[in-house]
Amino acid sequence: MTRASYYKAGKDASILKASIADRAAERDVRMAWETFVTSEQSDELRTGAVRDDILASWQRSKDLGVNAATQSSRMIRDENEISLRRERNAHLRRAASAAFKRLEPHLSDAKSILILADDQGVIIDAIGDAAILDEGQDIHLEIGGQWDEKVVGTNGIGTVLRTGKPMYVHAAEHFVEGVQTWTCAGAPIRNPFDDTVIGVVDLSGPPDIFRRHNVALVLAAAREIEIALAEQQRQERTLLLEAFLQSKYSHGDKSVLLLDRNGRILFRRGVDDTSFPASNLLLVGHKLLPDLEAFSEKDLPNLLPPEVKPQGLERLMLDNAYRGAALFLRSDAPRPLVRKGAVTLQPRRDVPEDTIQIIGTSPKMVEAIELAERAAKVNVSVLIQGETGVGKELFARLIHSRLGQTDAPYVPLNCAAISGDLIGAELFGYVDGAFTGAVRGGRAGKFEQADGGLLCLDEIGDMPIELQPYLLRALEQRAIYRMGDSKRRPVDVRLVGMTNRDLRLEIEKGSFRRDLFYRIGVVTIIVPPLRERRSDILPLIEHFSSHYAQEFGRSRMRFDSEATESLVSYRWPGNVRELRNTVQRVYLVASGPVVTVKDLPPELRSDFDEPEAHSLESILSGNSGDLESIEASAIRRTILAEKGNLTRVAAVLGISRPTLYRKMRQYRIERE
Repeated sequence: MTRASYYKAGKDASILKASIADRAAERDVRMAWETFVTSEQSDELRTGAVRDDILASWQRSKDLGVNAATQSSRMIRDENEISLRRERNAHLRRAASAAFKRLEPHLSDAKSILILADDQGVIIDAIGDAAILDEGQDIHLEIGGQWDEKVVGTNGIGTVLRTGKPMYVHAAEHFVEGVQTWTCAGAPIRNPFDDTVIGVVDLSGPPDIFRRHNVALVLAAAREIEIALAEQQRQERTLLLEAFLQSKYSHGDKSVLLLDRNGRILFRRGVDDTSFPASNLLLVGHKLLPDLEAFSEKDLPNLLPPEVKPQGLERLMLDNAYRGAALFLRSDAPRPLVRKGAVTLQPRRDVPEDTIQIIGTSPKMVEAIELAERAAKVNVSVLIQGETGVGKELFARLIHSRLGQTDAPYVPLNCAAISGDLIGAELFGYVDGAFTGAVRGGRAGKFEQADGGLLCLDEIGDMPIELQPYLLRALEQRAIYRMGDSKRRPVDVRLVGMTNRDLRLEIEKGSFRRDLFYRIGVVTIIVPPLRERRSDILPLIEHFSSHYAQEFGRSRMRFDSEATESLVSYRWPGNVRELRNTVQRVYLVASGPVVTVKDLPPELRSDFDEPEAHSLESILSGNSGDLESIEASAIRRTILAEKGNLTRVAAVLGISRPTLYRKMRQYRIERE
């Protein structure tokens, strides 16, 4: 019994007739090939026996000096070179792994092998029928085999690389004689950044697997690999931005390009046509430099275009891994003035609210504000991270205010304030009768309400894991389905997610999807805690003091030097919210025009003895501000009282240990 072909032929007469016609065509191609390789003239071949693409490839092969009598391709014999080549193309192999794994079971007994080659036609991966893999070694159709046209002439790898088009090469269409007992179909894999061909996926086997639609299979596999590459690049860009924002180099107003490890521009800041006439050479996606580990900073002037003046190059690390580099540029144009004062956000149309001001001139705060304003100009999802009370919602409002549409909806939703059973209905809406208690006639969800504007998901880290795939699908497809309905509803929504959690830890714990993290975090804005922007404390006090003086009908109060020193030196675990509540409390309880240290909450006073005040009664009587500040203070004091025994701390507070650990991470509380 003979083996079944990968594409099993039918028994009807039409297929039999087509098979006879194909064999006749193969004989014609074989005769044309013999004429071509033995004759100096090829004009007589332009009769339709040979396809134009194949004939053009034969001509290139002859011009390149390829010997048509060759019996096999060439092989890289150095195992180290093969390993280095596979390592250099690790991103391509990783992107292809899912498609190859999915197809491998179908190839194991189908007289076919699936091949991945790099941009030079060298095979870096191969899977499929074990017997065909063994036969392929005879012509070096194996890992390390070289299949560029200049090596082996017309073939399904090298010719696809040369033309950039998907195509099949069958039997005698191969230029060298030793490969004509094979058939192959190849498709190019393109870099999602710049559309250059970076590899080939190829299906090869004996001639009886030949079907013209083999090309469709490899083309689908190539598209799947390109989608995986695009996701990889999105993740790499996010990690590079995160590494830059966490580095000491992110502060200030320097013009900078962020480059991946291959020297490709993934992000740029402060690079425009006014300051940099050569900015067209500095576009995102452009490969500006060679592999970043292959040169030193002193080589930069010789590697960059003459119009680009480097000021310095800094390698960037994240989680002990090398992520890329920040290239700082020098411009002869005058520097724009550093932002001064507050950013003012006007009330939304038809919404009864006060004017909002974002106070902050510290470098980290200015960087966060500028990043938010830049993110608003492009249609990408934004993740805002920061401790509780830092004002993350103000940055969401800042992005919304910069959308350029005065009537763009702004729709907030707190994922932690709604039960897991109801959040799906809140997000996507529902139709009549979708569940018990549904409003008659159904209801639009937050996505539909935010159509044309911004959807702000607060505490997105608390979204139930089972709902996260639906959010990811809505973002990818830009459409939603109401609960209980099969109708697709397109939506144009800008998503801003906010969280005080470390989502990477949540990913490791399995409570947050990695693919959703990279989808919502195309731009990640880190809002600094108040203790890291102490220069903003006094301006914030002045701002809140003016506000509450007007609200309570009192004269502006003055803080004496001791009170001011206490306010500036305090760690502010509740951040700006705690500071605001402290100023509010002062205006409520202080009697004189001057605020002294005795008017401040107990935890801000230097005579406050932290270890002794460990009961909840003393915490509550201190009236320290909002509930989160009280909670954080209770945990700190109980840890001190119990000498770091977290089991006892959890028992005293009446919470479980996992909840205690989560609260400690939330409030940045150390065990010591």
